[in-house]
Amino acid sequence: MSHAPSARRPPRAPGNGGTLPASVAERLRERIIEGEFPPGSRLNERTLGELLGVSRTPLREALRLLAFDGLVRIEPNRGAQVVELSETDVRETFEVISGIETLACHYACERATDQEIAEIRALTFEMMASHARRDLPTYYRCNREIHARIHQAAHNTLLTRLYETQNIRIQNLRFVCNENHENWDRSMRQHIDLAEALAARDTPRLTEIMRMHLRCKYEAALKYLAQRTPSQGPPNHPQYSA
Repeated sequence: MSHAPSARRPPRAPGNGGTLPASVAERLRERIIEGEFPPGSRLNERTLGELLGVSRTPLREALRLLAFDGLVRIEPNRGAQVVELSETDVRETFEVISGIETLACHYACERATDQEIAEIRALTFEMMASHARRDLPTYYRCNREIHARIHQAAHNTLLTRLYETQNIRIQNLRFVCNENHENWDRSMRQHIDLAEALAARDTPRLTEIMRMHLRCKYEAALKYLAQRTPSQGPPNHPQYSA
């Protein structure tokens, strides 16, 4: 299937500067990340159109954008389906993400402005409040923003692009793993430690915390996959080392 953009310019979304397909894609992306459309589920165009209040043309353009992200697979005569990652996909993605994020931490300690660090600390306090309320969607949006801000503070555009391209594939797993309260509590503690290490510009500590944070996410993701597909038996995978 070709991912080439349509020759006709998509209609613009009312009230913002983006196109309507881009706006629809963002709404669908959030629903996929938060598990409303789980991996492997079919995306019925008529149902989605009614749910989102859009016609088929911008919806199909939105699905093509999600296919480009690697979140959706479009099959001829079968429509769109949310991509389901294998254990190998998950391992390889986390290995790459770990390298990218620890490198971003290294550069953020060197290059972040005091204002950027203050904003990351403020987001961490906001995340702590949503954690106390057990408000997972708000918590995770703060979580995603913190990781993005660390990359911005690294001031390396190529590194940020690599992160965005790979991270989108495992956003759903990073979200659903926090549905386990033990995982969620551990992740919150690690984020507090991350903010403190960045504020101190302690490069070795920050990179090690991030490496451990992602290793925990990877292990939780494997457990989640095993529970979701119990008929496949125990996972058989190489050891992950971040």
